[in-house]
Amino acid sequence: MTARNNDMKIFSGTSHPELSKRITDYLGKSLSEIKLSRFSGGEIYARILENIRGMNAYVIQTCTQKVNEDLMELFIVIDALKRASASSITAVIPYFGYARQDKKSASREPISARLIADLLTTAGIDRIITMDLHSDQIQGYFNLPVDHLTAMPTIANYFKEKKLKDPVVVAPDTGRAKTAKKLSDRLDAPLAILHKTRPEHQKVEIMNIVGDVKGKTPILIDDMVDTAGTATGGVETLRKNGCRDEIYFAATHGILSGPAVEKMNKARFAEVIVTDTLPADDKKINGLKVVSVASLFAEAIKRSYENQSISSLFD
Repeated sequence: MTARNNDMKIFSGTSHPELSKRITDYLGKSLSEIKLSRFSGGEIYARILENIRGMNAYVIQTCTQKVNEDLMELFIVIDALKRASASSITAVIPYFGYARQDKKSASREPISARLIADLLTTAGIDRIITMDLHSDQIQGYFNLPVDHLTAMPTIANYFKEKKLKDPVVVAPDTGRAKTAKKLSDRLDAPLAILHKTRPEHQKVEIMNIVGDVKGKTPILIDDMVDTAGTATGGVETLRKNGCRDEIYFAATHGILSGPAVEKMNKARFAEVIVTDTLPADDKKINGLKVVSVASLFAEAIKRSYENQSISSLFD
């Protein structure tokens, strides 16, 4: 960090304080002081406990399964920072809630991701730093800078070190083909794509596979794993097509809600790799590995503050 970093203030919400601590430890800074509490009626209270007038404020708040409370807390902290005369406010949102509601799939539906973007803008942010959005188009919902990070280099390095035998990168559906191609290029491994239909919400039917997985070690890659329907449905198809029994699954965001833990264990993955954009250490999944992306967020904050290139992080 440069000598002028005394006007950088980093605040943490309550959604994932462990990640906030890892980020500030990497930067060699301490979290700035803020009081966050709940009134008896459930309303959120926030107060900045130090002078931030004219300073550059960064607030770290991911979206857990308590997404509505996490977002409301973030809005309130942003408002407190704005009213305390911060020079600029950057929202660091490792997992962007409501990202899957990025378009109308049926009549009379909202576009909730756009609504969240509007609320963040209205609250008073000047920039957003996030990671592996479910849809790239969400960046266009903001009329302010969006630094869209990716965990792909971290996940790729993890698998490079494992030196798997005959790996094949598998996209769980056609929508993830672009993501899977990036990983296959980094690993110099072939690509396969699962074609699926989704007859109703949270139910997945895998129809067929494009590509050769026979005798190979599959790496299923996705941007997130929620109820694990896509992940486990893919395993059945892969095994029917003669792949090695050692199957890996990797995703940036480990939401792991509802029946996810039971389904992942039943699928018998060799390993399940997620990052720490969300708290996942307490999930009782066999072979669960949590890799940290704190250094990526720390570097993005540092480079944003110093007006340096962030895209060069991934060159």
